[in-house]
Amino acid sequence: MLRGLYDWTMRQASGPRALWSLAVISFVESSFFPIPPDILLIPMILANRDRAWLVAGVCTVASVLGGILGYLIGALLFEAIGAPLLEFYGYLEKFTDFQAMYNEYGAWIVFGAGITPFPYKVITIASGVTGLDIVTFMIASVLARGLRFFIIAALLWKWGQPIRAFIERYLGLLTVIFFVLLVGGFALLKLL
Repeated sequence: MLRGLYDWTMRQASGPRALWSLAVISFVESSFFPIPPDILLIPMILANRDRAWLVAGVCTVASVLGGILGYLIGALLFEAIGAPLLEFYGYLEKFTDFQAMYNEYGAWIVFGAGITPFPYKVITIASGVTGLDIVTFMIASVLARGLRFFIIAALLWKWGQPIRAFIERYLGLLTVIFFVLLVGGFALLKLL
């Protein structure tokens, strides 16, 4: 079953609507969706390494635009939408302490969250709630998200075939590791 899902994903990754799907996933992940765009980014580049830079560019632009939506949720809709989202991710209780120091280090916080697996939507919403300067937010977002997605693209462009062979050989183990890291990330977030 897992192999069939993998094969289906690889076929979709080279399909005519793949870039649009990636753009949608990248956009919503930056504001409210829990699954990172890497889940499509990686197979899309492995399916067609010649489009690695285009795929990374689409992912970056859509992610930053989604980050702006997250910022607006925080700035305009925090009580109605932002607070429940932060509560869902287990971050609302410690948000008050975080908010006090946020603007002092805001650009670094946005940058750090943008390049790591930390749930970026938490930072986009927090940036809006705390009133982080929108220009600072956008510059940090473009640099961080671009760095993350273009590094992935560069690695896959350079070593795509060996990486693809490795993934196909250890698909089951890699799937378990991915889900353990995903669940572990959310558990760690609840502890913070």
